[in-house]
Amino acid sequence: MNSTATTDWQIATVTSIHVESPRVKLFTLELPVNTPFRAGQHFDVRLTAPDGYKAQRSYSVSSSPEPASNPTSIELAVELISDGEVSSYFHEAVELGDKIELRGPIGGHFTWSPIAAKPVVMIAGGSGIAPIMSMIRHRSNAAVIKISPMLLMFSARTEADILFSAELESIAVNDPDFNLIIALTRSEEVESDNRSFRQFRRIDRPTIKSALSTLATHPSRSYICGGSSFVEAMANYLLDLGIPNNSVRTERFGP
Repeated sequence: MNSTATTDWQIATVTSIHVESPRVKLFTLELPVNTPFRAGQHFDVRLTAPDGYKAQRSYSVSSSPEPASNPTSIELAVELISDGEVSSYFHEAVELGDKIELRGPIGGHFTWSPIAAKPVVMIAGGSGIAPIMSMIRHRSNAAVIKISPMLLMFSARTEADILFSAELESIAVNDPDFNLIIALTRSEEVESDNRSFRQFRRIDRPTIKSALSTLATHPSRSYICGGSSFVEAMANYLLDLGIPNNSVRTERFGP
């Protein structure tokens, strides 16, 4: 089976739909040909109406690149956006077995492989966790002797909006080199079995400074993904704390 070029459109089949939060669904798509991708890359999705009108959007892959020997399945996290043509279609109309037109993988700047020994910092806002989740899963699945320490700071509005919460907390409990901070911006503090992972305020400069102080060395690279204003603020905090500009990678969505 041959690999497809990123410029070629494929017809994928929806094999799984999972409601991850009130506004995010996870769609597993089976591709017709082997399509290797790197953690952090995205795919374009295109919808064509009977009258020929086309709508196209990009969605990051949240699944791991492993197993690389048979990369025919990907998971996309689709957030429902008000007046969003493509996201509304996915949330309201797509069913198991439906055919979806897509192409990819696309992107090379916002990618990561678990080969560096130095720590890696991830900062995600809302559905911006999707490409970072691919990196985290890739790290967990990687067959390497020395894995990179990883720090994740994840901002969500409420408990219900924490995507992949059970999986992230399981990794944090079982992997001493994976440090997790979940910042809830619209929730009041409550008793919880997983309270140690929560902070009930926004990610700010003191939060990042404190988290970075737990690392043995400066991170080799930092990844930030979320809304435009969130990404800009987080990047400025990192730069202000002495993280080199060339080690900060960003991916943003929205205006």
